[in-house]
Amino acid sequence: MVREIPESDIDRAQELAYLVFHEKPADELRKRHHEFLAGCLRIGAYDADTLVGMVAALPFTMSVPGAELPCPSLTFVSVAPTHRRRGVLSGMIAELFARCAAEGWPIASLWASETAIYGRFGFGPGTYGATVEIDSRAALRLRIDPDERPLRLVDPAHAPALLGPYYERTRAARAGRPARSEEWWAKEWMAERDPDDEAFSPPRVVTLGDPVAGYAVYRTKDKGDRPGSPGLVRLDELEADTPAAAAALWRYLASLDLTGTVRAWGRPLDDPLLLFAADRDQVRVTSTFPALWVRLTDVGAALRRRSWAAGADVVLVVADAALPANAGTYRLTVAPGAPAAYERTDAAPDLAVDVRDLSAAYLGGTTLAAAVRAGLAAEHTPGAADALDAALRTPLLPHTVEEF
Repeated sequence: MVREIPESDIDRAQELAYLVFHEKPADELRKRHHEFLAGCLRIGAYDADTLVGMVAALPFTMSVPGAELPCPSLTFVSVAPTHRRRGVLSGMIAELFARCAAEGWPIASLWASETAIYGRFGFGPGTYGATVEIDSRAALRLRIDPDERPLRLVDPAHAPALLGPYYERTRAARAGRPARSEEWWAKEWMAERDPDDEAFSPPRVVTLGDPVAGYAVYRTKDKGDRPGSPGLVRLDELEADTPAAAAALWRYLASLDLTGTVRAWGRPLDDPLLLFAADRDQVRVTSTFPALWVRLTDVGAALRRRSWAAGADVVLVVADAALPANAGTYRLTVAPGAPAAYERTDAAPDLAVDVRDLSAAYLGGTTLAAAVRAGLAAEHTPGAADALDAALRTPLLPHTVEEF
């Protein structure tokens, strides 16, 4: 039976997750997880009275091009090892989709611990991230002049009140970024200890200018990855109004005494650092990866509520095995500054696409033309994919570091 997990079963849900992910967290982290799950939608699968599966969904509001949408974001997805391959996860995802329809949530998202799982449920990678490393044993060489306004270290306790308004003001520039409450700032971003690596310092926060024109949140530890190597700076987040402001923050991070590496996980693929760094042997991209996975649970509602960069008139055949209400042939007509029209039609199709690939392209981070070239979508009218991609395009790539 699939049903909502009551608050009285949160401890059981935690134990299931720890079993599945092979974890034994300390009491402090268990308490944090309990508080976290208490604020989520919790869908469980029960075998008689035994909890054998769980999907938790954070009630995020997500930036999409030109708008914000409610976006339940999946986490703590767990199925007991005794009940794998019995349709438990499928049943819980179906219940989530039913809840999305009832509540009017047109998109959902997740970070995939195993990327092979979620495509079959219609999720596609909507944003990508890059891990960037700076060899900071020498001064960071830049092609632009950094902003010379003063830098200031901020008490992490004051950071939510100071950085929260800045983050909310700027996050619409990139799709895929969730709103943050003051509590989320305090508990998730400014937590005293990093449970994944307690060798790291508490969070450090540096801001540029007054009023704030940029900030960085980072942690340090006194040893690098190799024996005898100097300390490591781990950048968790960097936001800046201008390239010069970003350059000032990167220069600061690369100049910290007794450190030799700056590692920034999950930077956007169009990070300006990768262009204004003078020495790309010093500033290297060590990995790229799918980050936030997106699912259009109501294709029509999601398309009608985002903005468009160019006009397009395309007849789409959408396949959606998990949500048949989305499947069919539709005419999508869009123009900048105008609401989209998305209606069923008997017209000949221009483009046939699976909801997984349409979901991946929704935020503007991937293209449908690439799906056509990969044999994942079928173009019946030459140029149809390019026309829709031009309409979906955003000035900056979608991006988030909000892992959950």
